[in-house]
Amino acid sequence: MRKSILFLLLAVFMLFCAVAPPVVNAATYHSYRTRARHKTFKRVGIGAAGGAAIGAIAGGGKGAGIGALAGGGAGYVYDRYKKHHRRY
Repeated sequence: MRKSILFLLLAVFMLFCAVAPPVVNAATYHSYRTRARHKTFKRVGIGAAGGAAIGAIAGGGKGAGIGALAGGGAGYVYDRYKKHHRRY
């Protein structure tokens, strides 16, 4: 009984948070740096995910960790390359 009441309260709270209007200015401005940082995170994340997948196939759990580190590093190097050549 107690779990169902807590679940109901949590669901109602999440509903009102999702429906409530945001309390920010109507005109939000995303600078170039914000977009560039998000692209960097995306490239590093994709590299890490790909490296983890290949590492998991090749070597199991430990290989997935090593592959994620290697893939994340490769994604970061690729991001630096793209920024240097102004094809960002």
